[in-house]
Amino acid sequence: MSKPVVATTSLAGCFGCHMSLLDIDDRILQLIDLVEFHKSPVDDIKTFSKMCDIGIIEGGCCNSENVHVLQDFRKNCKILISLGECAIMGGLPAMRNGIPVKECLEEGYLDGPTVDENKKGARIIPNDEELPMILDKVYPCHEIVKVDYFIPGCPPRADLIWEALVALVTGNELKIPYEVLKFD
Repeated sequence: MSKPVVATTSLAGCFGCHMSLLDIDDRILQLIDLVEFHKSPVDDIKTFSKMCDIGIIEGGCCNSENVHVLQDFRKNCKILISLGECAIMGGLPAMRNGIPVKECLEEGYLDGPTVDENKKGARIIPNDEELPMILDKVYPCHEIVKVDYFIPGCPPRADLIWEALVALVTGNELKIPYEVLKFD
């Protein structure tokens, strides 16, 4: 019998959820016995070459490339999981949602404290067709595509990720003790 195929990616976030996945420590070897990783930073495969059983997304969508990657995951994964607060609610990147994009870009490239004062006339807001278009706000994944499961946390605890993945790939009921989900 073949192993379930898992793909992962990081959108607008900090990569902390992937680090939490790695924090399952030596259980990563047990996970590799249970699943095959495909198109993931775990194995450095960059493109889909087959259908995946489970797609795990961390981060929300702040630009057109994030949307494209998320839609590609939805198309190539039977089950899609939002992992962490950025994927579920926009997380810290969504703090810009109340500020117009123009203001954010001006602060970052023209007026911010880290902008070189000696280059006042030469400062520009990057505008190249190869750069992804910034969205009007940071969107949680489920506002762009259908998401099947949500694993909360910032980042989710390694034990929670472990329990959820093992339950999903083995078909067992997910029994999460309070200690794994609590945020204090």
